[in-house]
Amino acid sequence: MGIVVGYVANPEGRAALERAGEAALRYAVPLVVVHSRRPGREVDAADAEQLAGVHASVQEKLVAAGLAHEMRDVPDSEDPADDLITAAEETSASLIVIGLRRRTPVGKLILGASAQRILLDAPCPVLAVKPED
Repeated sequence: MGIVVGYVANPEGRAALERAGEAALRYAVPLVVVHSRRPGREVDAADAEQLAGVHASVQEKLVAAGLAHEMRDVPDSEDPADDLITAAEETSASLIVIGLRRRTPVGKLILGASAQRILLDAPCPVLAVKPED
């Protein structure tokens, strides 16, 4: 058992990683960090270098926190929701953590398609977090 977190290098991803790390430490379980990238997006040398830097930074933080973890990079993701659900099923995860964007009053009526799918299809509880202001 462990905790699966969807990570993207943005405020929502950082908030999700922080909360997932806190939960993993609290419950003494490993963390699986899933980073999905859309297919068809060309990754040039600068993008690859930036991505490697982001992964190294995340690894460094997790090691410094003393967290057992696994990094999963999904370079040609058809659906980030599938990637998280699959990781949760494969690891018998006890929790999935995702980040949500702040939305306008009208936008609050609509939840992102990936977030909605994860909430509905996940094999375990889902914690949805927003970044602090």
